[in-house]
Amino acid sequence: MSATVSQAPLRVLSVIPPMTQLNTPYPSTAYLTGFLRSRGVDAVQEDLALALVLRLLSRGGLLEIRKRIEAHPPKQLTEPVQSFMAQFDRYVATIDRVIAFLQGRDATLAHRINSRAFLPEGPRFRTLDVYVDEDGGDPLAWAFGALGLQDKARHLATLYLNDLADVLRDAVDPRFEFVRYAESLATSQPTFEPLAAALAAAPNLMDEVLTELTRAAVERHRPRLVLLSVPFPGAVYAAFRIAQAVKAVDPTIVVALGGGFVNTELRELAEPRVFDHIDYVTLDSGERPLLALLEHLNGKRSRQRLVRTFVRDADTGLVRYINFVEPDVPFAEVGTPTWDGLPLDKYLSLLDMLNPMNRLWSDGRWNKLTVAHGCYWKKCSFCDVSLDYISRYETATAETLVDRIEAIVAETGQTGFHFVDEAAPPKALKTLAAELQRRDVQISWWGNIRFEKTFTPELCQELADSGCIAMSGGLEVASDRLLTLMKKGVSVDQVARVTKGFSDAGILVHAYLMYGFPTQTVQDTVDALEYVRQLFEHGCIQSGFFHRFACTVHSPVGLNPAEYGVKLRPLPPVTFAQNDVGFIDPTGTDHDALGVGLKKALYNYMHGIGLDEDVRAWFGHLKGKVPKTSVGRNRIGKALAQAR
Repeated sequence: MSATVSQAPLRVLSVIPPMTQLNTPYPSTAYLTGFLRSRGVDAVQEDLALALVLRLLSRGGLLEIRKRIEAHPPKQLTEPVQSFMAQFDRYVATIDRVIAFLQGRDATLAHRINSRAFLPEGPRFRTLDVYVDEDGGDPLAWAFGALGLQDKARHLATLYLNDLADVLRDAVDPRFEFVRYAESLATSQPTFEPLAAALAAAPNLMDEVLTELTRAAVERHRPRLVLLSVPFPGAVYAAFRIAQAVKAVDPTIVVALGGGFVNTELRELAEPRVFDHIDYVTLDSGERPLLALLEHLNGKRSRQRLVRTFVRDADTGLVRYINFVEPDVPFAEVGTPTWDGLPLDKYLSLLDMLNPMNRLWSDGRWNKLTVAHGCYWKKCSFCDVSLDYISRYETATAETLVDRIEAIVAETGQTGFHFVDEAAPPKALKTLAAELQRRDVQISWWGNIRFEKTFTPELCQELADSGCIAMSGGLEVASDRLLTLMKKGVSVDQVARVTKGFSDAGILVHAYLMYGFPTQTVQDTVDALEYVRQLFEHGCIQSGFFHRFACTVHSPVGLNPAEYGVKLRPLPPVTFAQNDVGFIDPTGTDHDALGVGLKKALYNYMHGIGLDEDVRAWFGHLKGKVPKTSVGRNRIGKALAQAR
């Protein structure tokens, strides 16, 4: 397999593989393309994730899906597929119009969608049964209100697409999901075997369409180097399928793999078969490795001087890691992301969950930008603080950031920004807000922070005045003992005061919540839920999400388990992916059972339901007695009073 380029101009094509997001481009290719162009490189980009979905969810795509289904014996048809076939004519008649509506090109269709007579309804619409209207009217009225015409229609249209996604999963590819496509083939897979078997299998309709789209992109751009940016395990399989298609078109095209998944899970890569499809695999921030690779491909640098790059040795057939040490490109010099070449008018504004913060991730197109590289705190014991994307902290001036913001607004015509930092530093946000106001730059923005005391009510108001609409941050276990063990650097009382300051400034607050942390007991969990109840009750937070703690090999817990009172389960020999690691917690708490109650409680709290109830009511499904909370009924109220 060739790994050198011809004398043709070295054009670089960066690709977003399926699946990532449908409402906005995943930003990695925008960063890479902007950086490469700032260095004079001919760089272009494609979002094949969006292209695949738009091809399948079209009139022609549905006709092709039906052909595949008709080849199935009737006894194999699942309920979603049966519903699809029974209402096929209605799906074909509505699909293109629904896509246009979700792309913002046919807003008046909302009236017909809301009639509940326009769209065919499959099993996903049963979720509407959870909405109870005591007056016997519209069951969604309480959620969207009288003025929520567009929101309600987007929610119904999203259920319609989810029904079709279930059909794709059941009739075309059992691994398909929006966002998480064939995720199990890559997540913490110690060997390449499952992925190799999938890649060797006969292509299904999904593979055929993706291959066709890849061939068209290669013919359109004629690149000499293709960069596959893989942020999540759910984009790995498709990335390799794309690489197969690229090599089938022209085996001299060089293919490189990088991105968040690679940086996290492939650090111990030793599997030669990866390089049957990929020429180079790079780690961590891509700018410096890319510059070195481009010099190598242009004959100006030997392979021995590549930076943070895995290759397959031509003589031994073994994987080698080459890292000629050079300083990374400073964050202030990485250039401005560009979305040039991406079809910004084709993304789908979905409304899957009624959680007000979750909808920001799926509803509307956001320009994604980073305030600083890495995390200024980098101590949290559950986080991958040993990896570059966390550990190497760098900033740029507020003037540079606002220059980038103005350039992006000029290019895209859109003023919504999602700052994608692990934890945006308060000092940088303060200077950014001041610079935005000094220049009178009008944007709407949101991001993620640590709820630290630096965020005073005055600073919260400054951020709101500059366009901040929402903030998310980690409250995690809502237990001072466990927050200390986590090295989170905050207390529950402090979080209450900070979040109240944001809320009072009119900024939506979302709390990341965690359960199942080492040594967490049932009592800890009940107390944590009581804290959360009081935070909702006092208007400190409006949104939240409980997720189960997972131990990773790069986190302090994974690196030093004894400090957290747990023992790690042995890992198998690894030649491919490594991330999650099981552990034994001597407390023996049944966190899965507790999680059911936590999530049910949170869902209700976000809708103002059950805030007066004893938190033990949410754990009625558990066997045995649930302890009474040890948290005072007015603990958060007292914490807020102390701040006045």
